[in-house]
Amino acid sequence: MPEPAPVEEVLEPNLRICDPHHHLWDFPGSRYMLGELLEDTVGGGHRVESTVFVECGAFYRPGAQPGWEFVGEVEFVNGVAAMAASGRYDEAGRAILACEGIVGRADLTMGAAVEAVLERQVRAGNGRYRGIRHAGGWDASDEVRNSHTNPTQGLYASSAFREGFSRLSGLGLSFEAWQYHPQLPEVIDLARAFPETLVVLDHVGGPLGIGPYAGKRDEVFAAWRANVAELAREPNVWVKLGGLGMPICGFDHHRRDVLPGSAELAEAWRPYIETCIEAFGPQRSMFESNFPVDRASCSYANLWNAFKRITAGASASEKGWLYRDAARRFYRLR
Repeated sequence: MPEPAPVEEVLEPNLRICDPHHHLWDFPGSRYMLGELLEDTVGGGHRVESTVFVECGAFYRPGAQPGWEFVGEVEFVNGVAAMAASGRYDEAGRAILACEGIVGRADLTMGAAVEAVLERQVRAGNGRYRGIRHAGGWDASDEVRNSHTNPTQGLYASSAFREGFSRLSGLGLSFEAWQYHPQLPEVIDLARAFPETLVVLDHVGGPLGIGPYAGKRDEVFAAWRANVAELAREPNVWVKLGGLGMPICGFDHHRRDVLPGSAELAEAWRPYIETCIEAFGPQRSMFESNFPVDRASCSYANLWNAFKRITAGASASEKGWLYRDAARRFYRLR
């Protein structure tokens, strides 16, 4: 385990932030619950005012019928959101609407039958449920771990998946696209087939840097950039700026004796972040923490410092969109 980087002074501490992508779980040897989230957000010094929870395979209903077990995660997170909204867990006089929006998991390959599950999740979210993620990360290499949903190759193009996907817009739900960079053409095709459904590209589209992609950063970047530019042409698609701290991206910060500071992170991540902002514009781009996953490479405070270094030359209006307003608009947060 690397040593943490030295504690840094928080940059632009008054910049308002909505963190639109984090998880909660309590797995053996790994715990990230409301207390840990508050330590990072409120305790980290950045002005994080609200967050959006994204599904992560935790707190499923035991013994439920296939496809219905995912309702349990929504029920749990809605309870956490209610706890945070009560004000009981405010720290240092600062309130945070943790899990103000909830993104759950649904098996869209259920086809039309998934609609009943989605309706139940909407009720369980008590006004907070905003969308679903059915992760499709797949690669032929055994060195690249596929998504936790164990997807098949070409998931987003399958007829059963698309039958389920077609139920989202009628319920006012968005879709989180999580896959790896070679699969971006599949997202482009999906977004074009369903222009009425809002789609957000998680983690800048998943550029891989391990296994067969290791040592090919320039080649991967060129292919990734071309597909990002093509995807940005679809007005129903937005992008999350982050996730680059995951080991699959190949920066190997998690292998260091001491984790990098924000200046080094900003240098490594800048090409990807700036490419996405240029393609999508600030109004369809939102910074995310992806915690605790990205904790492998940095602290929560240094992650946001890195983002702020990258956007140092942006206008106040642009920063408003990138750090708060785009996320709140996409997730329809009041």
